[in-house]
Amino acid sequence: MFGDGQYKLQPIYVDDLAEIAVQQGADRQNRVIDAIGPQTFTYRELVENIGKIIGKERPVLSVPPAVGYAAGWVIGKLVDDVMITREEITGLMANLLYVDSPPAGSTKLTDWAKDRASSLGLHYTSELARRTDRQTEYRSN
Repeated sequence: MFGDGQYKLQPIYVDDLAEIAVQQGADRQNRVIDAIGPQTFTYRELVENIGKIIGKERPVLSVPPAVGYAAGWVIGKLVDDVMITREEITGLMANLLYVDSPPAGSTKLTDWAKDRASSLGLHYTSELARRTDRQTEYRSN
């Protein structure tokens, strides 16, 4: 975990985001919408919650951002993917994934994860490979 993990994020379910996009596509007004889900977590809380839900609780180690980036870089080379960028770490730790506004989505990440707990984390899907091969669908879990 980068630093103390106390930075916040508000994950939104992709189908909620798609529904918002379709609704706004039909509207002719310019708007700014905070596309956030109904739950707010610190990064540490998110990691711990997912671990509990899938029955894989593990110790969460706090490391300096540079060490976390280096570990992500090494893992990325092993799996031929980009795991995390310096810019993503900086934005995450600067609370750029948190806003103080009502949620736009309604699906709770914890509910979604509980419904899929038996299959979460069983397969790795490379985002980099997906960007290269746009014909192959993501694995559905």
